[in-house]
Amino acid sequence: MTAMDSPCVFDPDEDRLREECGVFGIFGHPEAATITALGLHALQHRGQEAAGIVAFDGKRFHSERRLGLVGDHFATASTIQRLPGHIAIGHVRYSTTGETILRNVQPLFAELDAGGFAVAHNGNLTNGLTQRRNLIREGAIYQSTSDTEVVLQLVARSRKTRFVERFIEAVRQLEGAYALVCLTNKKLVGARDPLGIRPLVIGELNGHYILASETCALDIIGARFVRDVENGEIVIISESGLESLKPFPPQPMRPCIFEYVYFARPDSVVHGRPVYTVRKNMGAQLAREAPVEADVIVPVPDSGVPAAIGYAQESGIPFELGIIRNHYVGRTFIEPTQSIRELGVRMKHSANRAVVQGKRIVLIDDSIVRGTTSVKIVRMMRDAGAREVHFRISSPPITHPDYYGIDTPNREKLLAATMNLEEMRRYVGADSLAFLTVDGIYRAMGYDGRNNAQPQFTDHCFTGDYPTPLTDLIGESAKQELGLLAEAG
Repeated sequence: MTAMDSPCVFDPDEDRLREECGVFGIFGHPEAATITALGLHALQHRGQEAAGIVAFDGKRFHSERRLGLVGDHFATASTIQRLPGHIAIGHVRYSTTGETILRNVQPLFAELDAGGFAVAHNGNLTNGLTQRRNLIREGAIYQSTSDTEVVLQLVARSRKTRFVERFIEAVRQLEGAYALVCLTNKKLVGARDPLGIRPLVIGELNGHYILASETCALDIIGARFVRDVENGEIVIISESGLESLKPFPPQPMRPCIFEYVYFARPDSVVHGRPVYTVRKNMGAQLAREAPVEADVIVPVPDSGVPAAIGYAQESGIPFELGIIRNHYVGRTFIEPTQSIRELGVRMKHSANRAVVQGKRIVLIDDSIVRGTTSVKIVRMMRDAGAREVHFRISSPPITHPDYYGIDTPNREKLLAATMNLEEMRRYVGADSLAFLTVDGIYRAMGYDGRNNAQPQFTDHCFTGDYPTPLTDLIGESAKQELGLLAEAG
């Protein structure tokens, strides 16, 4: 899966893994839409292309979906006033493939025979395209190119009498990763795939239950963390309280390890582990595995900062901000000439010459994807006078693409899938290059290596060990069609 490319657009973050999506929901609060907008603000790092909120006021459903950031559209009283009601769900979106168009913005909503139904999805269905084909053959009419619409279609076509039974029948037909937050006229529903690949937590604010992708969304509104939604669990929140259903056979959880490496906000707690602490541990473990004689540790901001602190503390080498990030630059910079586009990385990152000049520096970053931005960062350090530039990556090499809601390139565009370590070192222009080992990342999370980790995490980007069937990827034509049609939630 690849993000959209354009010869006229330079994205300074082109070498980053893209966030997936973020979901939020609250039940029974008189200012449900306002609370949801605040929660989405906290989850903005998980998707910056679009945002949406659906609310229910006891009689009608109200939907506002917009392209752009939450603050661009949901910070005004006029928008919130169009979302009255005591139940609301929201979504921030980054599409891994396909067009960014309004019809794909979530939450998706449909009127079913039993009433209105809205759904917001974080993840990616690995049989979404197959389900789509089958449903269209049976007469289903699709309104989007998002795999999330499969959930609407399956619930609508179920012959069960009760909504909960229809929903269970629908999710049993899904493969891949999903954390769903859904809304009916009486219920707020959360569901997590049987392996728990994507995160979902339960919170509580003044007696009102909340569902959210991360705990940081609870913190921003002063809510209390209750617990994680368990893998394979469906939670039904209504006037009667919270009901837990487990319609899948029990199996070990396999959450996505990249939540700790990159996606979750550092102030979130994921499955009981503070993300900031885990990232510092990764840096410390990297210092033990790949030490180097140097004068200063320099993080690639912002995601490399916690690991760089850990590396500095473990190695005893001073930590300095040798790269300054400009936080007032948008995601893309559009200019007509190639020479200007090539300067794009300097719009977000600039060298702090006073820190790096004449020094042996250790650059710390969380990952290398294509390697293009790494090349520019190393060159920037050398231009600023660094005597030596050593590159250390606080995660293992990414050798396989993701199909569970993370935007990774095809395998032939992943640097670590096409080059060995020495070739990568020469490509990025560093004096030395090292990655955290797979065992090392597990040790940083408190385990004695990968084979002794319980639960085993989903680490397929490093190992190729995909935890679910990849139904849509059987055959080259399916791969091509997936790239055109399927979108992560």
